[in-house]
Amino acid sequence: MNLNRRQFVHGSAAGLLLAAGPCWAQGLESTKMIIGFAPGGTIDLAGRRVAEKLSPACARTAIVENRTGAGGQIAVQGVRTAAPDGATILLTPASPLGLHPFTYKKLPYDPVADLVPVSGAAAFDYAMAVGPMVPASVKTVPEFLAWCKANPGQASFGSAGTGSAAHFIGVALGRAGGADLRHVPYRGSQPAMIDMIGGTIAAVVGPTGEFMSNVQAGKVRLLATSGPRRGKFTPATPTYAEQGFKDLAYVGWFGFYAPAKTPADVVQRLNTAIQGALSARDVVDSLATAYLEPWSTSPQQLAAVLRTETEFWGGLVKAVGFTPEG
Repeated sequence: MNLNRRQFVHGSAAGLLLAAGPCWAQGLESTKMIIGFAPGGTIDLAGRRVAEKLSPACARTAIVENRTGAGGQIAVQGVRTAAPDGATILLTPASPLGLHPFTYKKLPYDPVADLVPVSGAAAFDYAMAVGPMVPASVKTVPEFLAWCKANPGQASFGSAGTGSAAHFIGVALGRAGGADLRHVPYRGSQPAMIDMIGGTIAAVVGPTGEFMSNVQAGKVRLLATSGPRRGKFTPATPTYAEQGFKDLAYVGWFGFYAPAKTPADVVQRLNTAIQGALSARDVVDSLATAYLEPWSTSPQQLAAVLRTETEFWGGLVKAVGFTPEG
């Protein structure tokens, strides 16, 4: 399982790309941004901050619609069947496009054929945190794995669900460290956090931002983050690579997509508007409150990232012997 094959491409705007004019000047009255997760989460925050900037830059009005279900798949379907005119766009994490093809026997969409990439949105690390079940003397990942081996009945970690990115990161860590970590799936990171704080499970793997309020309150402690270097918001927390797991590196991301067959000029105008929104200081500061970093890309860069993402997850899912769900 060589996780280094997953090379995260950091797209950066070398200046806003020239556009023919605002989208609404081309006849686009409104833009609907569909998000497959409930209001209040990190991806919802990112989408709403960007949507605020799309009007009037890209449309007379811009709204966010949350279509939850199936780990983001309902939202993908909603955009897949929308008119390819720029009036409907998708904001999604990587999993429904790069991971779900390997964790479900059949998807109701083709991640490549049914969508066209527009721009990256935000990037984040995944972290591992431990709770009061784990002795305070355990301060590193190797020490945690040693504790798990010595206490196999308590060797567990929670995630936002079976087949999630966090699930496979935890499984990969256990395999790399020779520890039998029992995975406990939850319907979201917060229920897992509650059980960890309550002493029901030893650890949780999830996006860094999900842990920070409890870290600051002293209820949990971070052992590692997944990025290739220490996170901007967690400079005191070492990466997995620093702790001897050089192949365990992964950066999570959100990206914008439009329906397939959306004209190239419309995609370009959307891209320009999104890049402008992500470069606005108030948007950057707002994303930082959720421990997200703006990540704008060209459509071509986002397509390249998804190709690498799909290769990465395909190899990892096969390596851990996961059986796809129906």
